[in-house]
Amino acid sequence: MATIKRRGSAYLIRCYDGYDQTGRQIERTMTWKIPEGMSDKRAEREARHQAELFEEKVRTGQSAEQKIKFADFADRWFTDYAEAHLSPKTVARYRSLMERINPAIGHLYLDRIRPTNLTALYKELSQVQRKQSYIAAVDLKAFLKKQRVTQKQLTENAGIGIETLRSIQSGKPAAEETAKRIAGALHVEFDKMFQPSGAPQLLSGKTILHYHRLISVILQTAVEWQYIPANAAERIKPPKAEENEAEYLDDQQAIHLLELLKDQPIYYRTAVTVLLFTGMRRGELMGLVWSDIDFDRNTITIQRSMQYLPDKGTYVADTKTKSSHRVIKVPASAMQSLRQYRAWEQKTFLSIGQPWERSGQVFVTQNGTPMHPDTLTSWFGKFIKTTDLPNIHIHSLRHTNATLQIANGVAVTTVAGNLGHSNANTTTKVYAHAIQSAAAASAEMMDSLLNPTKKQA
Repeated sequence: MATIKRRGSAYLIRCYDGYDQTGRQIERTMTWKIPEGMSDKRAEREARHQAELFEEKVRTGQSAEQKIKFADFADRWFTDYAEAHLSPKTVARYRSLMERINPAIGHLYLDRIRPTNLTALYKELSQVQRKQSYIAAVDLKAFLKKQRVTQKQLTENAGIGIETLRSIQSGKPAAEETAKRIAGALHVEFDKMFQPSGAPQLLSGKTILHYHRLISVILQTAVEWQYIPANAAERIKPPKAEENEAEYLDDQQAIHLLELLKDQPIYYRTAVTVLLFTGMRRGELMGLVWSDIDFDRNTITIQRSMQYLPDKGTYVADTKTKSSHRVIKVPASAMQSLRQYRAWEQKTFLSIGQPWERSGQVFVTQNGTPMHPDTLTSWFGKFIKTTDLPNIHIHSLRHTNATLQIANGVAVTTVAGNLGHSNANTTTKVYAHAIQSAAAASAEMMDSLLNPTKKQA
C-alpha cells in the first residue's frame, strides 16, 4: 500500500514493487506538488488519491521510474536473460539483428513504442540490402606462400579461426568484416584481395520476420517484468515470410547417393550415411562421442552439439532444445558403417602413433582434434557438384530422412521424436509436402481396397 508524507509544499509518495534479484524490496517514489491556494485538508485528500493512482501505475508497470528506452532494456534483456538461457550462437545472431533494430526504435521509451513504429521499421527493412559477402579475388593459398606468411600467422594477426581461413581459401564467401581483417593483416587493399560474391539482394520476408520475433520477445519480457502493460508487437500482423519447400532427395536419388559415396573417404562417407539414415542435425553428428553409440542395441544418444562462432571457434553446446536430447534407433546399415569407420580409425591412429579415442569424438581430424562442422559441409558441397544429383546441401539429408519416413507411413509424431522437434506441429509445417503426398496415396489405397469396380478393372 502506498504511503504519503508531507514535505513543505509537496507530498512524497512511496510504495513497494516486489523484490530484486538479491531479495531486497524495490521502492518506487514520486513527488506530488500541492497546487497554490489549496487547503491543507483538501491537499491531503488529493495526495491520497494521487498515491492510489501511483500505486496502480507501479502495479501495472507504468511508474515514471520504470521508464527506459528500448535499446537500454534490450541490453538488460541480453545480460539478464538471453546470455543465461540461450545458446551462444543464438545470442550472437540476435545481437547482429540489433544492429538494424536500435537505429530505428532504440531511442524510444518502451511505453512510447506503437505498432506504427514497428510497421515503419519493417517497411524500411524490406528495402534494405543484405549484408554483402565476399570471396577471394586471388589464390589466397598461393599468395600466402609467395609472401612467406603461414596460415597460423595470418589467423593470429587477423583474429580469425583457422577453419574460417581454410573455408575462404576453398572459395567459400566470407563476411565483409572477416575479409577486411584478412586484407588488413596482409597490408593489401581490400578491393584487390576480395570481390563481392554476387549481386546485392534485399532482405527476405523470412529475415524480416526474424526481426519481428526478436522485438516481440523483448517487449513481451518487458511486460512480464512489469515495465509496460502491453506488447505493441502483438497488435500488428507479422511480416509475411516466403514459403520455401525443403530441399530433399526421393528414394531413388537417396539410393544413388549411397552408391556414389562408396568411393569417397571413409570419414565423409560415414558422416553422410549416418545423417541420411538418422536425420540428425550436422552439429549433433559432430558432437557425438563413441560412448553415445550403443552397438548392441543399435541406438545413438544425442545429448550435445558441436557449434562454431568466429570469435569463439568450435565449442560443444547443449542440444537445440530439451526435446533434442533423445535416443534414436538406428538402421543396421548405418550402424555397420559406424563399425567399419571405428575399426579404420583405430587402426589408422595406432599406425601413426596417435592415442586412439584421445578426445572420444567420433569425427576427428588426423591429429585427433574434433572435426570442424564446416569441413563436412564444404566437402559435401563440392562432392554434390561432381554428381548428377540435385544441388542439395548437407541439411537436405535431414529433410530427405523425414520425407522418406512420412512417405512410407511412419506417424508424424514418431518422425518428430526422431528429429528432435519440440512438437509434431513443427514437423507438420516443415514437411507438409510429404504429408499431402502420403494422404493422397492413402486415399488411393482405400479406394482400391473398398471399390469393387476398381478392383475388377
